[in-house]
Amino acid sequence: MRLAYRIISFTICALVALQAASHAWASAGLGLYIAEGGVVDASAQEGPPPFPEVMGFMIHGMNGMFVIPLLAVALLIVSFFAKVPRGVAFAAAVLVLVLLQVTLGLLGHGIPFLGFLHGMNALLLFAAALIAGLRASKNRVTSATAATTTTAGAAV
Repeated sequence: MRLAYRIISFTICALVALQAASHAWASAGLGLYIAEGGVVDASAQEGPPPFPEVMGFMIHGMNGMFVIPLLAVALLIVSFFAKVPRGVAFAAAVLVLVLLQVTLGLLGHGIPFLGFLHGMNALLLFAAALIAGLRASKNRVTSATAATTTTAGAAV
């Protein structure tokens, strides 16, 4: 279960990085589309995508609304069985940050300043998931080092 905890934690980190990359890709495409004379209004959402990089916004939305929240819930469930020190607390923190992230993302469409907080919270989420994964890894390294030290001491 410790391995599952670690894998889920690091997968959340990778998906948060994908979130940033996909949004940056889509924003760059949007900027180029506008620079080339394209117009963005409500009609741009009808019909075929106005520029190919719009897929970045779709990836960002689907990943952020479905995949990451599902993994955050899975991390919390696994944390009860993984026996990682403070693992439940870190998994709960990840879930709370994910819920806040989704809320900021949805409300940011109406209140642009929340988009700023959405970006800042993404960094906190990445850090919390990274620390959770490293805590699960750290104990394995510590116990392996202790076993090696004990074995080496017995051999002398």
